[in-house]
Amino acid sequence: MVVTEVIVVTDRLSNSYDVVVVGGGAAGLSGALTLARARRRVLVLDAGHPRNAPASGVHGLLSLDGTDPAELLDRGRAEVRRYGGQVVSGEVETVVRDDDGFVVEPAGGRTVRARRLLVATGLVDELPDLPGLRERWGRDVLHCPYCHGWEVRDQAVGVLATGPVSVHQALLFRQWTDDVAFFSRALPLTDEHAEQLAARGVHVVDGEVTALEIAGDRLVGVRMGDGTVVGREAVAVAPRMAARAGFLAGLGLQPAPHPMGEYVAADPTGRTDVSGVWVAGNVTDLAAQVSVAAAAGAAAAAQINADLVAEDTRRAVQALRDPFSAETEARVGELVPGDRRHGL
Repeated sequence: MVVTEVIVVTDRLSNSYDVVVVGGGAAGLSGALTLARARRRVLVLDAGHPRNAPASGVHGLLSLDGTDPAELLDRGRAEVRRYGGQVVSGEVETVVRDDDGFVVEPAGGRTVRARRLLVATGLVDELPDLPGLRERWGRDVLHCPYCHGWEVRDQAVGVLATGPVSVHQALLFRQWTDDVAFFSRALPLTDEHAEQLAARGVHVVDGEVTALEIAGDRLVGVRMGDGTVVGREAVAVAPRMAARAGFLAGLGLQPAPHPMGEYVAADPTGRTDVSGVWVAGNVTDLAAQVSVAAAAGAAAAAQINADLVAEDTRRAVQALRDPFSAETEARVGELVPGDRRHGL
């Protein structure tokens, strides 16, 4: 009888969780770690498409500066598992409301149930259609100066205009090098922006950009429409950023527009307009670096746990008041296996 009971409990735990974390990057794993340490049943579903995969290292992360992004994630997964959390590969197709929780359906996987949802799926960088650009992304084609500025310090840097934010990007990279060229790509500059660039010694290059010039697996310049090549050692570009959030449509949660793309709106704690759903990392904060995303994941997890504690307390009070109610019997059946798992 004891063996049979253990098998049933294990099966229950593999399909029902306190929190399902969608996304296994810095934000998702940090949130899962916090929740696992709070003794919550946690499942991380990770599609395996980290935004920073092309980068050689994660920078600005205290004590881990320069760590390979893949190594950082491997460490994070191991830490979550050390505290009993589960991390599995899987891309979520749909999420629907089910009573007071959620049903999460991974592509080709087994449907699982969650009391709460933490979405940390990040975003997709939509780059200009320019030959050579995508292949160099994360290497010598860059976006964030705080992530890569030190690595291209004192080099010849080009900034490809994609919109008004590109001027700000050029002024930022000017902090790391005095050789910055702004490729306008026929996008008009306001008088104010032109004055700012001139004041900081940023050279404006007008005309069509047709490709990046590559030699020996290194970027060496920007090819113009007239065939000339402007020598550059690195290029910065501000992509359009699209939140990975299509699977939330079934909950009525749609990405909100942003000048740089789209994001999932939330309050400062990560709580969305859909009850029971939190977000953390780049899916809601387009500018978040790894350190900020990880902190947001931990903060959102603490809020989720507090929300669950409040719900558990309400149920316990209800059971105390009416120990024979149908709801109490159902909740006892749900909570006892978790207690036994921890030896209580």
